[in-house]
Parts: sequence; C-alpha cells; structure tokens
Amino acid sequence: MSDIRPVRRALLSVSDKTGLIEFARFLTKSGVELLSTGGTAKAMRDAGLAVIDVSDFTGFPEMLDGRVKTLHPKVHGGLLGIRGNAEHEKAMAAHGIKEIDLLVVNLYPFEETVAKGADYETCVENIDIGGPAMIRAASKNHDSVTVVVDVEDYAVVQSEMEANKGGTTLGLRKRLAATAYARTGAYDAAISQWFARELGDTFPRRVVVAGELKQSLRYGENPHQAAAFYTNGSSRAGVATARQLQGKELSYNNLNDTDAAFELAAEFDQPAIAIIKHANPCGVSVGTDLKSAYLRALACDPVSAFGGIVAMNRRLDKVTAEEIAKLFTEVVIAPEADDDAVAVFAAKKNLRLLVTGGMPDPSEPGMTLRPVAGGYLFQTKDNGRVMAADLKVVTKRAPTERELADLLTAFRICKHVKSNAIIYVKDGATVGIGAGQMSRVDSSRIAAWKAQEAATAAGLSEPQTIGSVVASDAFFPFADGLLAAAAAGATAVIQPGGSMRDAEVIAAADEKGLAMVFTGMRHFRH
Repeated sequence: MSDIRPVRRALLSVSDKTGLIEFARFLTKSGVELLSTGGTAKAMRDAGLAVIDVSDFTGFPEMLDGRVKTLHPKVHGGLLGIRGNAEHEKAMAAHGIKEIDLLVVNLYPFEETVAKGADYETCVENIDIGGPAMIRAASKNHDSVTVVVDVEDYAVVQSEMEANKGGTTLGLRKRLAATAYARTGAYDAAISQWFARELGDTFPRRVVVAGELKQSLRYGENPHQAAAFYTNGSSRAGVATARQLQGKELSYNNLNDTDAAFELAAEFDQPAIAIIKHANPCGVSVGTDLKSAYLRALACDPVSAFGGIVAMNRRLDKVTAEEIAKLFTEVVIAPEADDDAVAVFAAKKNLRLLVTGGMPDPSEPGMTLRPVAGGYLFQTKDNGRVMAADLKVVTKRAPTERELADLLTAFRICKHVKSNAIIYVKDGATVGIGAGQMSRVDSSRIAAWKAQEAATAAGLSEPQTIGSVVASDAFFPFADGLLAAAAAGATAVIQPGGSMRDAEVIAAADEKGLAMVFTGMRHFRH
C-alpha cells in the first residue's frame, strides 16, 4: 500500500506571511480547498484566492477577541481522524467532520514581542493557544496529515505534491512532524523562560533549552566529532548576528574562539583589540586608535598570534586592516568595516571577515550551560565589573594613577583567561599572559617567560613586564606567586583577596615596595 496521502483540504493560519500567497496559489491550482482565519484569510482574498473562513467551516463564530476560533471538534477532528479507521470515519460522518490534510501554521510572534520589550499584558496576548494545539494534533496524525510550521518548507511540500500527483510521502510527513514538535517545544520554552524572568526565578523547577539550526559544521573540535551551530533567538551582537563578508566556512573552533575574542573586546570603552588563540588571549590592548592597539596587542606574543582570531570594538579601518593582513589570521570580527578595509582583505581568500552590526553589553545578565554526566550545570553569566571605587588598597603604598588604570584593564582581561590566570599589563597593553595552569605561581612564571621571549624576538634589552602591573583571577594562596610577579618587574598587583594567608601576601608586597589592591570579586574561568 502506498504511503502517499493526497492533499485535498488545507488550513492556513500564519503570522509570518512570507511566501504565503505563492504557496496558496499553488494549492489552489492543485485543487486544494483552502480554510483560513483572520488576517491570513484576508491576505489570500486580497490576492484573489477563494478561501473558506474557519468560522463558516465549523459553524461557530470566532469569539473572546479571537482567542477561540480553531479550538473546535471540526478542526481537531479533521486533523486527528485516522484515515481508514472505521470507527473514526463513522464518528466523523455522524458529526459532519471533514478531513484536513494539510496544516500550515506559524505561531504568534511571542519571542519577537518579548525581544522588543513589550509590557506584560502584550506578551501574554502573544501567547498562541490554537496554533500549538493544531500543530500537535496534525503532527500526531502524521500518517495522514502534512504539517508545515516554517516558510522554508513550502517549497519542499510543493515539490513533493508536484512529484506525487498532489500527495506527500510518509517520510516527508514524519520529518515535518518532528520539525513541528521541535517548534512548539521551543515556543513553550521561550514562554516558560519569560515567566521565570518575570517572577525573578533564576533557577525554576524545570528548564528547557531550545535552539534553531544556523549552520551545520564540517566537524567539531576534532575531525572525528560532528557539530552544528544553533542560535537561541537572542539579539546579542556577536557570532550569531554576524554577516560573513568573505572567507571560507567557519569551523567549530573558529566560532568558539571568535566568540571569546569579541566578548573580550567588548569589555572596553576605548578602542581595543583582542587576539585569541584556543579561546585564550595572546594579546590585548586599548589605545587611541585601532592600529596602535593592534600593534601593541600583537607585540605581547607575536608567535602565538599566528593563525589567531582578531576582535575589535570599533569600525575596522583601512590602516588597521593593512597591519592585520601582514600576519596569517583565521578570523577578524568587528562591529562594522569600511569598504576600503574590506578591499584590503579581498586578497586573503582564507581569512574570514565578520561584521556584527554592534557590540554586546558585557554587563548584561545571561546564563551559561555546561553538560555533565546525567545533566547540566547552569550558572548566571560572569558579568561582574570592578571599578576604581570598588578597590581596597591593602599595602602601604597606593597605586599611582597610571598603575590604577592598568590594574583595572588587567583585571578586566583576567575574566576572559582560563584559570589559573595571571596577566601583566603596561600602558594599556598585555605584556605577559599565563593561562590555565594548575599552579598560580606557574602561571606567573610562564607569563614572565613569554614576556622575555617576546622581548628577545623584538630586540629589546629587557622584557616589558619591567614596570608593569599584574592581575590574578583569584587570590594568591601563598606569597610565592606574588614574589614571582615582583621578580618579573611588576610594581602593582590586583587580586580578589580572601586567602587565609592574605596577611602574609600583603607583607611580601610591602617588602617588595608593591602597591596591591583587593577587588572582592573572583573571576575563575574553567
């Protein structure tokens, strides 16, 4: 027995009317009877198409400001009735229920309404009830009914109907049903998350994570891993909002590292450049312009910068692009780019250039998720920002104005470096970075060693850590990490404080003539 089911009657009710008229015209030419509601029916009538109002089909008027229109046995019976089932067919005949073979529904724009900042009542009114109910009914009866929730699938259904004398195959109906259930699941997730935010419930009893496929990737972190990029509907500027102006397809690692780079560049008000390799910065700098910031960021570790990601918080200009083009770079991401800057990169066929249309707000609240065996770890985003007024001077010497500016810059960078993290900064630029070590003193030593390597490569007589400041993402458990920083030439220290040995560490700083401030805020990043 063939699994092809003919489409003779369709119910269309959509908020997004993209492609509606063209698809409805095809259905009409295929001899399909069209049922519809409200604005959808009007749009099709205005296009000269014959449409039956659902209220006429059910014999029951729309009521309660349109809240009740498709919630009727003649609609749900037409969708749920099992074809070929004698009892179902008998009941349908007895109650005048006609089969509905195709359902085309996209839901009230709840997510968009929330994103626009609408008030509570408006958001509630944009919670669709009839749409999800019909979608679930049609999807359950996918053996006979075709359900479409995305305008992208109009062409697929049309192609199948043309190839199968006005019918669809079971394989397609199953795929469309799966897509439909995913859509209603994501819709309900958005509503539940909105309610939780409105109630101030950071961690509700149940949580659902939903996403929409943006890009299938060649592979994951390694070639034997499959991967894909999903978006969550957020308008936050970044890799999800970016337009790729040139270059080959982005990889999983490209996306991960580019996101890390752009979020770091967003931390600063001044023009800033962040160069990222394997999700850690190998150079960061603020400056009066992007070119000078880039050159100083690059000087921190020019070897590691090869094949890295460059992010900035200003419109990319030609002179900066010319400097970046001198070194092999995987991705450049900026809020915007001048035409002549784009032209500079045109010869670099493998370089990916992304423009996001804006910068993310580093203080904006959010949530992060990490899978563990049997579940997930959720936490609020690390949007903590330390200002000068938050600092507590704990040493005999207070930092100078220059040291204070560098301390704040260093601690802001620290938040974006894998723990244990040690950051040396001088005049607004990193001059040494120690990341991801099991011992904090090792991070201090590695950062100093990297600084010495960079100085040797640049032909400098001494490393740039001489006269720098140093930041630690967490407290120094012993004085050894601080002493390693002092030996590297640091003159001031910023750290959270809170160790049982704070007094010992403070005494060591005083002995070395260092200024040290406590932030009271830790920035672990695992």
